[in-house]
Amino acid sequence: MHSHRLSILTLVSIQVLLAASAVVATESTKPNIIVIYTDDQGYGDVSALNPDAKFETPNLDRLAKEGIAFTNAHSPDSVCTPSRYGLLTGRYSWRTKMKRNVLGAEAECLIADGRVTIPSMLRDQGYQTAMVGKWHLGMDFPGVAGNRDWSQPVQDMPLDKGFEYFFGIPASLNYGVLAWFEGRYAKVPPTLLTSKKKNPRHVDYRIMPPYQPIPELEGKNARLRGLEVAPDFIDNQCLTRFTDKAIEWMGTKVESAKQGQPFFLYLPFTSPHYPVCPLPEFHGKGDAGAYGEFVIETDHRVGQILQFLADNDLDENTLIVFTSDNGPEKSWSGRIDKYGHDSRGGYRQGKRSVYEGGHRVPFIVRWPAGITQPGRTWDKLVGQVDVLATLAEIVDAELPADAAEDSQSFASVLDDPDSQYDRLPLINHGNGGGNFRYSITDGDWKLVLKSAKFNTELYHLGSDPSEKENLVATHPEEVERLTQQINDIITSGRTTPGPAQPNDSGYWEDLVWMTEEQYTDLAEAQK
Repeated sequence: MHSHRLSILTLVSIQVLLAASAVVATESTKPNIIVIYTDDQGYGDVSALNPDAKFETPNLDRLAKEGIAFTNAHSPDSVCTPSRYGLLTGRYSWRTKMKRNVLGAEAECLIADGRVTIPSMLRDQGYQTAMVGKWHLGMDFPGVAGNRDWSQPVQDMPLDKGFEYFFGIPASLNYGVLAWFEGRYAKVPPTLLTSKKKNPRHVDYRIMPPYQPIPELEGKNARLRGLEVAPDFIDNQCLTRFTDKAIEWMGTKVESAKQGQPFFLYLPFTSPHYPVCPLPEFHGKGDAGAYGEFVIETDHRVGQILQFLADNDLDENTLIVFTSDNGPEKSWSGRIDKYGHDSRGGYRQGKRSVYEGGHRVPFIVRWPAGITQPGRTWDKLVGQVDVLATLAEIVDAELPADAAEDSQSFASVLDDPDSQYDRLPLINHGNGGGNFRYSITDGDWKLVLKSAKFNTELYHLGSDPSEKENLVATHPEEVERLTQQINDIITSGRTTPGPAQPNDSGYWEDLVWMTEEQYTDLAEAQK
């Protein structure tokens, strides 16, 4: 009897151990995740996507060869801040109180406290989380320009939105407060002042010494003229510092990652956004001038990340998402004329535009352990807002109803080349130059809504990807159908199925195709 009882206990213990080991095995299969986000890189600036490119991007091409190139992928907006919001939250930024343009370096963070983000979701799933690079979603700096106390911590910033480690810069280099921040503090405080300097190698500017002391300000209406900058800050060091810090941080997580605690790294580079400032060792490479050299340097930095993963046996189970925040800056037209290189990849217009060149961007996913039949393309519609829901499905995280409202998982595409995945209608936003327009794409049909300056336009992207033939007059039924869809998506506060969610404001002036009364009635009907 006693021996029988022991054998039962032994059997139960073995079962418990097996169950525990199964849990550990499941946990250990969660991939490390790296999101690399470039800045103003057009669809045509990846040689694997553009056979006529005037420079090679071998490391980005490798991502495509060993992963999936999504050829119909879109940033949430056509400028910086709203795209970053959409990527990290899975929610369109025009649902916030910010309807137009971008933030400066210093602003209330666009991501509200408590909102689920990619890093907060992954952190709650046991991930170690870090951001290295450009933020541009608002930070609260100590004091005011001209009267700072840099011994005090920065608030309302990446460490408050799900990241456990931060190294980077607050915003684009033309917005000031330029210093290398680590955690909540500037390593060297931005105690000097500068303005943009002429760039002899491109049509833009440079941020480089000499810098000037910050003058004393007199009177409550005095304004600081120029950009706050740290003595050790130089624009062309961004890619080097970001890559080195990313590798340094990942290096501290290698062993824990191998033991079942994966990491998430968000790596938003500043290139090829102005200032175009490739390091001297990249000068003369490619056939598209300094801009091409800058993209080549960016590609090189991606290669360094890949090499780190290979050297530390992390390559197989690390999922990499590579994409850009919007289409190329307006210098794209000069590159066509001078070099024959089209950063747009043949699509219409570029950054700030509601047309495809403004938001159709490179989007590549590589995950050796999780992608079936690598080297393929996916030509159906996807959005960067979908990354959050996709990662949540991969790590088996449940998203609450008031999170990722516009995010639809495309995880099935990764392991099933014959996936029947179809994206719900996707909204894009033209944002700049007084041209604030909305579009909605459903399959091959794209409706560009009426704005204060322009009338409604309809395109069939399947047969007319360059958006040359406006079909409004011949397909009124599609205009009506797509208008109803965008109205429902806007007023319900979400794209995906689920209970209606409030936008952060009521009706706003850019919704000129419907009245405030129509907006209110639709929103009430959605509840």
